Amino acid sequence: MTGSRLSVFFTLITLITCSGYAQAFGFKDVADKARNLAGEAYQKPAQAPDFLRNLGYSDYQSIRFKPDQSLWRASGSRFQVMMIPQGSFYSNAVGLNVIDSEGVRPVEFDKTRFDYPSPELEKRVPADLGYAGFKLTYPLSGKDAQNQFLVFGGASYFRGVGANQTFGLSGRGIAVDTGLPSGEEFPAFTEFWMERPKAGADVMVAYGLLNGPSLTGAYRFEIHPGKSTRMDVTAQLFFREDIDQLGQAPLTSMFFYGENTLRPRGEWRPQVHDSKGLLVSDGVSGEWLWRPLVNPAKLQLSYLHVEGLEGFGLIQRDREFDDFQDSEARYDRRPSMWVKPLGEDDSGWGKGEVVLVEIPSGAESNDNIAAFFKPDQAAVAGASRNLKYSVTFGEPDITGQPNARAVRTFVGHGNANDDSGEALRLIVDFKGGELAGLRPGAAVVSQVSGAEGVEVIEHFVEYIEASDVWRLSILAEPTTGQPFRLRGLLNKDDKPVTETWTYFLGPETDLRGNPR
Repeated sequence: MTGSRLSVFFTLITLITCSGYAQAFGFKDVADKARNLAGEAYQKPAQAPDFLRNLGYSDYQSIRFKPDQSLWRASGSRFQVMMIPQGSFYSNAVGLNVIDSEGVRPVEFDKTRFDYPSPELEKRVPADLGYAGFKLTYPLSGKDAQNQFLVFGGASYFRGVGANQTFGLSGRGIAVDTGLPSGEEFPAFTEFWMERPKAGADVMVAYGLLNGPSLTGAYRFEIHPGKSTRMDVTAQLFFREDIDQLGQAPLTSMFFYGENTLRPRGEWRPQVHDSKGLLVSDGVSGEWLWRPLVNPAKLQLSYLHVEGLEGFGLIQRDREFDDFQDSEARYDRRPSMWVKPLGEDDSGWGKGEVVLVEIPSGAESNDNIAAFFKPDQAAVAGASRNLKYSVTFGEPDITGQPNARAVRTFVGHGNANDDSGEALRLIVDFKGGELAGLRPGAAVVSQVSGAEGVEVIEHFVEYIEASDVWRLSILAEPTTGQPFRLRGLLNKDDKPVTETWTYFLGPETDLRGNPR
């Protein structure tokens, strides 16, 4: 071999070696595992010892990973990995593996990587226990910092934040029969593979294997931390059983109370929630639909039809400390989360329904909100499905929404001097988009409709100079004992200039004069 050819040969070898670790392990390997697993009977993963699963929240939180034990710390990598201990609701082990230039190797469990609240607890932890998941860190707040920004732990849950945010809502790999009387199934990630990033890299790749009674799945996560944290997700699902309600790209959050609900007795904070509302974008109709969340008296499921899903998410629009007055929880810094399908004509997206599940809750410690996409295509035993989408954690503007938004919703009795009837006054404040900069007397017109059994008595719009919003005022009355559903938006020159605001109150909600 001549010198020039030898040089080209070594150049090619160098390019292949430096291009990543796809040759060692990749998405196809995980998909093969998931496909083979789907052909076997489901086996529930082994559980952690009782003394760990029965730990109280504070005791479990006292088991702390030592940051100096993080994977890739010694090399000064911008991405580092902290392991999650088993215990409390993290009840089973999850296999962790690293993909690097040496190939694929497991991350062996080492109990000395953790500080324990007592020597007695530490000595009872088995030496081969295993980890429950992992946390990723990255210098979001400065080059010398290592900030936690993404966590995979518990069933198929993951949580993320952008820069200067605190953890709040979660995503999941998949949802199965969420909200149905038959009961929900919780598939879980049982193993992960993490590609070791190159020095100075700002993108990281991880793979996950999902297993549950009704399906298995292979996932690839391309992770982009920053002001907003984005994950591009590639997934392949294999169905063991027929699934009545498959939830793609599910989100889970908390809504205890807000400006549109009554404040629980004894609560002094103005609001308590991780997310303010659900936003849906229909790529075919061009409509953006906003649904403020509620804490219902009874379980509520809402099915919001879309002809072609462009995106959906749970959004935290209140961004001021005064909105919550909570110096510890800092709900004003909780992230929004936006799901956007990727690719062109994929079988897993398009026409279907965004499902919103609202569960009654008496405490802010309960995640009582779920949202996911239910495609028209049925999930049938023996079939498979490919999905590509992105999930982004960040400020409310991650949606790319162009029109004016409903920034506040207030609900009260229709007549302040007479609360004997069921008529309600609803106030919706819109701001931004084409409304910005309009003169106060501009010809902005309200458009409001009620579902069957709802009488819209009046509606009008006015500009409120003090808060620079366009206020939609609605007086409406539902039929006694029937659901209360409304839609409203603002038009100018016969064209919508706002998103479509929608609202739903069950017949037993406390805002309709019914005590919980």
